[in-house]
Amino acid sequence: MGYSDDQRERALELYNKVQSVSKVIQQLGYPSKQGLYTWIGARNKLQKTKASRTKYNNALDHPLHPPLSKKLDILRRCFELGENIQLVSEETGYSRASIYTWRKKYIQKGSVALMNLADDPRGKLPEGKPASSNEIESLKSQLQKMQLEIDILKETIEVLKKDPGVDLTELKNREKAVIIGAIKGKYPLPLLLSRLQIARSSYYYQLKIFGNPKENKVLTGRIITLFQKNSGRYGYRRIHALLVREGNRVSEKVVRRIMAKEGLVVPVKRKGKYHSYAGEITPEVPNFIKRDFHADAPNQKWLTDITEFAIPAGKIYLSPIVDCFDGLLPAWKIGTAPDAELVNGMLKDAVDTLHSNERPLIHTDRGCHYRWPGWISGMEDAGLIRSMSKKGCSPDNAACEGLFGRLKNEMFYHRSWTDVSIEQFMKILNDYLIWYNEKRIKISLGNKSPLEYRRSLGLVA
Repeated sequence: MGYSDDQRERALELYNKVQSVSKVIQQLGYPSKQGLYTWIGARNKLQKTKASRTKYNNALDHPLHPPLSKKLDILRRCFELGENIQLVSEETGYSRASIYTWRKKYIQKGSVALMNLADDPRGKLPEGKPASSNEIESLKSQLQKMQLEIDILKETIEVLKKDPGVDLTELKNREKAVIIGAIKGKYPLPLLLSRLQIARSSYYYQLKIFGNPKENKVLTGRIITLFQKNSGRYGYRRIHALLVREGNRVSEKVVRRIMAKEGLVVPVKRKGKYHSYAGEITPEVPNFIKRDFHADAPNQKWLTDITEFAIPAGKIYLSPIVDCFDGLLPAWKIGTAPDAELVNGMLKDAVDTLHSNERPLIHTDRGCHYRWPGWISGMEDAGLIRSMSKKGCSPDNAACEGLFGRLKNEMFYHRSWTDVSIEQFMKILNDYLIWYNEKRIKISLGNKSPLEYRRSLGLVA
C-alpha cells in the first residue's frame, strides 16, 4: 500500500513524540511495523549524512559516556518496548555492542552498574581528591540494595495489591514467586531468593504449578467461565485482558496454552458476501477517506455498508454506521430487504445522534443504495460529505468489512439457526450490537468497550 508524504511525515512526527512504534501504529492505524522501521531508518540515514559530528571538550560528555538516564531510556526502548535495536543504535549514536553491554551490567548488578562519575549523587569530586575505590564500590552496593527494595515494594503494591507497610517475610511462597518472576530480569536469582527468604526448591515448585494448567484448576476454571460468559467470542488475548482487569497476574502464553488444552477455540468461517453494485447509476463520488480510518474525535469519519444473514427462515440484512474514532456504532437498521427504506432509515437515525455543529464524512462502497436519490438528498439535507470506494475494492472500506467479519464469527457462524424465526433472529442480532457497543472490549482501547472508552474520556455521561 502506498502512503503520501504527509502521512509519512505525520507518522515520523508522532514517533518523535511517543518514541514507540507500537503506539504510532495504534493511534494512526498505519503503516506496518516494518514499514515504519524503514521510514525511521531512511530519516536517520539522511540526518546522519547532513549532521557533522559534535566535538566534546569534557570526556564525561563524550557519547561513549552517556548519563544513566540515557542508558536506561535506550534499554527500555529496546528490551521493554521491543523497538528494533539497530534502528535505536543508528538514532542515538551508540553501538549495538554498547547497548548489549549495558543490558548485561544492568541484569547483573542493577542501575548502579551503569553509573558514571557524573551520576554520583555527591556531585563532581574536587580535583586532586578522588574517592577511594572501596568507597565507590560501597556506595554502589548501597544503591543497588535500595533499588532492589524499591522494586520489590513496587511489585508487592501493584501486582499483589498489598499495603506499602507489608512484611515481606509474611508473604506466601506463591506471592514471593510472582514478585521474583516480575523482576528477575533485573537482578540475579540468588539475590532475590535471599532477600525474599524463599528456598530455590520452593521457588521452582511454584513455577511448576504456574506453568501446569492441570494443577492450576482455579485459573483454568475462571478462563472457561469467561469464555462461556462471552458466548465463545473471545480469543486468548481478550480473555487475558479480562483476567488482568480482575487483578490476576498471568501471561498470555499461559492463557493460550490453557484454552488450547480445554478446546476453547473461537470458530472462524468465511462465506461469500452480499453484493449491491448495480452499475454507475449516478455521477461518481471521490474517495476522500483514502483508507485513512483514523479519527481524532467522534463523529468525524463514519463508514457504512450492508451485510446479509441467510437462515432457514429467510434472509436478514444489517445496515450499520461505524465511527472511525473508536468503532462505536451510532446507529443501525435491521430488515428483511436491502432497500432504500433500510439505508435511509439508518441514516436518519444516525443524523439524529449528531450535535448541530457535527458534519461527519460518510464513506460507502458503490452500492446502488448510496446512489439513489433518497440517500443523496438525505446526505445533502444534513450537510454531510459523501465518499465512495473504488469499484470492487473492498479494502477501501476495510474497517466496516472488519466489523462484519467479527460479528459473523462471534455471533452467526457455527451455530444452528433451525427453528429460529426471522423476528427472533433480528432480536438476537440487535442484542449483540448493543453488547458490542457497551460490553465487548477492544485491545486498542485499553481493554475497554467503545462506550466505556468514551466515558473514560468524559465524552458521554
